[in-house]
Amino acid sequence: MLADMTDSTFAELDALPTEELRERAFAKARERRDLSFFWSVFKHLPDADDAATLDGAPNTVGPTIEEAVALWRELTGHGYGEQEPLLRAAFIDYLQKH
Repeated sequence: MLADMTDSTFAELDALPTEELRERAFAKARERRDLSFFWSVFKHLPDADDAATLDGAPNTVGPTIEEAVALWRELTGHGYGEQEPLLRAAFIDYLQKH
């Protein structure tokens, strides 16, 4: 399976659903222990900006939990919103380079 990931052409990768691209890119990044890749993906998720503005004060615990859940759902492929094309490109680029 790893050979499939490194030998794929752009057209083959672009034909895959976003979730499949995410799974392949994440598997490769986990294998390489590439924290910088995960961080770059995290920064481009739709709710990342909202989560970054929360200060952790007691009155923001509810929103913090909600934001964390929203970010987790996005990170695991459930709701990329307008960022989907950018994230697809990042997944494809990562798979082609590594």
